[in-house]
Amino acid sequence: MSGKLKQLEDILRPVVEGLGYEFWGIEYRSKGYQSMLRVFIDDAEKGIGIDDCEKVSRQISGVMDVEDPIQTEYTLEVSSPGMDRPLFRPEQYQAFVGHQVQIRLRMAFEGRRKFQGLIKGVEGDDVVVVVDDHEYLLPFDSIEKAQIIPVFE
Repeated sequence: MSGKLKQLEDILRPVVEGLGYEFWGIEYRSKGYQSMLRVFIDDAEKGIGIDDCEKVSRQISGVMDVEDPIQTEYTLEVSSPGMDRPLFRPEQYQAFVGHQVQIRLRMAFEGRRKFQGLIKGVEGDDVVVVVDDHEYLLPFDSIEKAQIIPVFE
């Protein structure tokens, strides 16, 4: 996790959890004048609706105005992780053992950066993914992006 993401999580996690929601994760993209901060919240019992996102967004906006961790203009989005939820922490991978996942690495591992397969578990600092009957141990720190592939039956 980059220093900026860690700083933002340290500021935003208590706000989200103080409102009674699960802090699922954040994405931050800085592209010159077009920065974007996306905060994912969850509630396993009730789910997340637009009113929940609005409530959290208002609180986060106030805290961000005071703390001012992003000096440029940015767009704030508060969202449910959804069915194709991104995964940010090892415990999230563990919770989704048996689900299909898409993973993109920062740098190639065994000649490739993209993996799509079944989450088998977490071993130490590695996420175990089975792709075409081959088991890969992907270092957690090398994962750039990962998200669950929803199954519709």
